[in-house]
This record gives sequence, structure tokens and C-alpha cells, in this order.
Amino acid sequence: MSAFWQALTFQAGYNATLVTLGAVLLGFAAGAVGSFMVLRKRALVSDAMAHATLPGVGLAFILMVALGGEGRNLAGLLAGSAITAGLGLLCVDWITRHTRLAEDAAIGAVLSVFFGIGIVILTMIQTMDGGRQAGLEGFLLGSTAGMLYADALVIAGGGALAVLAVWLLRRPMTMVAFDAGFAQAMGINVRRIDLAMMGLVMGVTVIGLKIVGLILIVALLIIPAVTARFWTERSGAMLWIAGALGALAGYLGAVLSTIAPAMPTGPIIVLIAAGLFLFSLLFAPLRGVAAAVIRHQRFQARVHRRQGLLALARLEPIHDPLTLRTLRRAGLIRADGVATDAGRAEAARAARDERRWDMARFAHQDTALTGRYDGLTPIDAVFTRDQIAGFDRLIGPPQGVQS
Repeated sequence: MSAFWQALTFQAGYNATLVTLGAVLLGFAAGAVGSFMVLRKRALVSDAMAHATLPGVGLAFILMVALGGEGRNLAGLLAGSAITAGLGLLCVDWITRHTRLAEDAAIGAVLSVFFGIGIVILTMIQTMDGGRQAGLEGFLLGSTAGMLYADALVIAGGGALAVLAVWLLRRPMTMVAFDAGFAQAMGINVRRIDLAMMGLVMGVTVIGLKIVGLILIVALLIIPAVTARFWTERSGAMLWIAGALGALAGYLGAVLSTIAPAMPTGPIIVLIAAGLFLFSLLFAPLRGVAAAVIRHQRFQARVHRRQGLLALARLEPIHDPLTLRTLRRAGLIRADGVATDAGRAEAARAARDERRWDMARFAHQDTALTGRYDGLTPIDAVFTRDQIAGFDRLIGPPQGVQS
């Protein structure tokens, strides 16, 4: 527990602190940027760009070695990956706009071709002098063991720029994500905004190669955004919630990998993000499974209560056990099924509301009003008191329910 607490409080060593801070910043940037891709329904574009970075990593290594430089220089490798990721992005865009292929088909083609080229280049590097120790395979699943201060600065700077760009472009990107036609009518260049979104994804993908790798960076872009969707209905709130969830996943994943050195950081971060998603799926108060079950049970109870009260008002026998149980719990009937005083009063009100709705449908031929009746909506939620009083005058004096 002491090692865990030290890792949580950034006291587990210089390298562990660098990795943790880098993972937090990357997670926040990935969650914020991925929100717009999820809302735009283009989450898989990030997958194509992630796989398109691999050839750039290999080519950048070869070029730097050929020029007599350090082939494992992170800035050079990220620059190479950014170039080929951008090329992959343009390929997807060109195929989508100039052929009959759908975007998912274009993504699949670009993803597989660029990844295949990258694997071939990595295989060639293994046969080069010094290439066998290149360690470029760490870019597939991430490798934080040798992270330097300069590497952390690159990740932190890139993540900060990505978040700043998201903040500056949040309004046009939100409009395009929800209604591209309306955004275009408002004078927004939809194609440029789409390219800006994908450019931000490309940037986060590139800076995340060192921590989670090109295969798993897609999960860090998508999972926090999808998780945030369970907690809010507002796009602005979703942006910050997704960033916070991504940062939390990066923080906890880096901490756990610190106290278990044999475990890779990237996969643990993704597993933490998946755990947050599963928790939100089950227990989020707005869209979680538990909340949906509770809402369904409450709706079911309202239906049985309403139908039971109408049956009492009509002196009809009630046979449904759930309806009987609902009425008994509410104190509307006794154990022998006879209505209580409160039950008779409630049944009379329910029957009168039914007659009011009948009168409303007769007096108002406006389906926008009368069509809102679902058997549970109170009539005073639709009509004014004066209108209800008019219905009552047509109906006559209220009648009670016999015991």
C-alpha cells in the first residue's frame, strides 16, 4: 500500500512521475478530441490514422540513421508518423469524395494498406546495422520505460495545443457534429471543420504513440467520449467529462503500472478506461442500465396504479397480482381487496380525469393537445384551470366511489 500511495502522490521516482503526468495530459486531450469524433459518428477515422502512423515511424528512423543522427529521437519519429497519418487522412477523404465507396470502406482500405506497409518497413529495419535494437515495436503497444524529460515535454505540449484548438473550435465543431446541413447554411465550411477534427485526432494519435501505442490510442480516443455520453445530454459538458475520464484513466493506469513494473502502461490505461465505461454503462444516472430499469419499474407501477384506480371506480374486480400489490403498498386497498377511504377518493379523481379527457377530445379537435394523453399525464399539465373548469361544467358534479 505504501508503494501505491507513493505512486498516487507522485513520489515513486522521477521516471514514474514523468510517465504519470504524460499519461494524464494525453488522456485529457484524447477524451476531449474524441468527443467530437463520436458526436460526428466518425470514431473509426481515428483507427485509420493510428495505423497510418506506423510507416512514418519506420521511414523517419531510416532517414535519421541515414543522416547520421539518433534514429530513436522521439521528435523525429513523431514528425514522421504525423506525415504518414496526414497522408492517410487525405486518402480517406479523397476516396470518400471521389469514389462511390462509403467512408467505412475507405477507412478499412487505408488502415490495412498503411499498416501492412509499416510492418514491411519495420521488418526491413531489423536487417539494418543497429536496427535490431531500434525498439520501434514499442510504438505498437506503447513503451514508457525509457521516457525522458524531452519526451514528456513533447507529449505535454502537443496535448495542450490539442485541447486549446478544441476550445477555440468547439462551436463550429459542435454545429457540424449535430447538423452539418445547418452549419453549412450558417456559412461554416463543413469540409474544413471535418479536416480540423481529424487533424486534431491525428495530433493526439501521434503524441500518444509513446504511451499507449498506435493500436491502443484508438481506445483512449473513443472510450472516454462514449463513457461521458452516459453522464450528460450537453455537448459542452461531455467535452470536459470525457477529458476528465481520459485523464483519470491515464493517471490510474500509470500508477498501477508503476507498482507492477512488469505490466505495460498502455494496456492498463485502456483497461481502466474500459472499467470506467462499464461502471457508467451500469450506474450512470441519466443513461445507465440501472437507471433505465428503475425508470421502467416506476413507469410500470404508475400504469398499474392508474389501471387499478379506474377498476375501483368502475367497481370491476382486479385480478392482476402486481396491480393489487401496488395498490396495497400505496394504502389504497385493504388486504381483502376492498378500497380504503383514500383509495375511493383517488379512484374518483382518476375516473373524473378520464371523463375530462373525453370531454377535451370532444371539445378540442387539436391533436397537438389531446394527442398528448397517454393515460398517465395529468390533465392540468396540458390544459389551464379555466379550461378544466369548463370541462367540469359539461360533465356535471363529481360522483364518489361506492365501497
